[in-house]
Amino acid sequence: MSARKIHPAPSRLLLLAVVVLVGLNLRPFLTGIGPLTARIQDATGLDFRAMALFTLVPMVLMGVCALAGSWVERVAGARAAVIGALLLLCAAASLRLIVENGYALIATAAFCGIGVAVVQAVFPGIIKAHFPRQVAVVMGLYSAMLMGGGALGAQVSPLIADWAGSWHVGLAWIAVPALLAALLSGFALPRGRTVRAGALRTGLLLRRPRTWLLMACFGLVNGGYSSIVAWLAPYYQTLGWTSAASGTLLAVMAASQAVAALAMPALAARRQDRRPWITFALGLQVVGFAGIAFWPNLAPLGWSVVVGAGLGGSFALSMVVALDHLENPADAGALSALMQGGGFLLAGMAPLVVAVLRDRSGGFAAGWLMHLGFAALVMLLSLRFVPHGYARSMNVAVGGSPAAVRP
Repeated sequence: MSARKIHPAPSRLLLLAVVVLVGLNLRPFLTGIGPLTARIQDATGLDFRAMALFTLVPMVLMGVCALAGSWVERVAGARAAVIGALLLLCAAASLRLIVENGYALIATAAFCGIGVAVVQAVFPGIIKAHFPRQVAVVMGLYSAMLMGGGALGAQVSPLIADWAGSWHVGLAWIAVPALLAALLSGFALPRGRTVRAGALRTGLLLRRPRTWLLMACFGLVNGGYSSIVAWLAPYYQTLGWTSAASGTLLAVMAASQAVAALAMPALAARRQDRRPWITFALGLQVVGFAGIAFWPNLAPLGWSVVVGAGLGGSFALSMVVALDHLENPADAGALSALMQGGGFLLAGMAPLVVAVLRDRSGGFAAGWLMHLGFAALVMLLSLRFVPHGYARSMNVAVGGSPAAVRP
């Protein structure tokens, strides 16, 4: 491997600030749509299936681009990839100020999704490289900020739209924090810091059944998040809630996600086996989706908190488990990118499936029950995440080097 100039390591506090600000920017472009659904439909004429594309298209693109994450990092470098992706997010959000056509508006969501996908593909590897002994805690912080950004988008977007008298402004404001995140990343992320090259490439990882299991679990879990982001606010609006009130409900859900995404990995860090906390998080999803489906008006804030905690904890713990599988940061980052890639392709379909079920059944309950079933299925699948079997499941020798691939 050719030697590269190593620049002085930046302050860990500064790197943590990057983790916080970058994480906050990765979800508002999605969660700001739900509370403004009625206004967007009135202005553009989009029906519910078309509105599902605001989540489906960026999630699918997030999956496709994440699959190329290790290639992007090798070609451009992690620092350049993160900065460029944040600038793309900023530009796409800015276009929402002037776009009038509904499908052109969906195209801006697609470009936002591409930018977010690149960040999500390379950022876990950055965390693994710079915080090797605090992976679970820092990944929890990153996941919490990601979910907190979702809460911010859900709460702030309708308020800004009301203040400005324009739903365009309510969607476009996220360009400002995206630009700030790009500037801070350019200042704080190290140039040319040496990270040991990974030996496992995408083709090799895709030949491991464990990679596909991680993809499936991540996709089924995040399908619940996709559907909640797309349909929780419109669902409660059909029950008589205003856009601002339903936005608050979505914000409460996302805030609960953030707390759980921060707390559960920190608690799980005490033991190498993450399965008890994964089971707990998925159990919360089962309870939350059941409440939303059967008794939506009994305790709407309570159901939002419970399902949010389940979704946030599951997301963060999934990221930690993927990084646990491989010691080398580049290999672990590549596995995480693949898990997110395949997982987001699967998760992106969930809002459209819920929209179809709504059209056929006359309500959203069938969709919520579908996600209850998915959570129960992942609870069973995750029992296979036994720590002492990680090396064997990835077919690597002790020390992290790849073993010969079995035919």
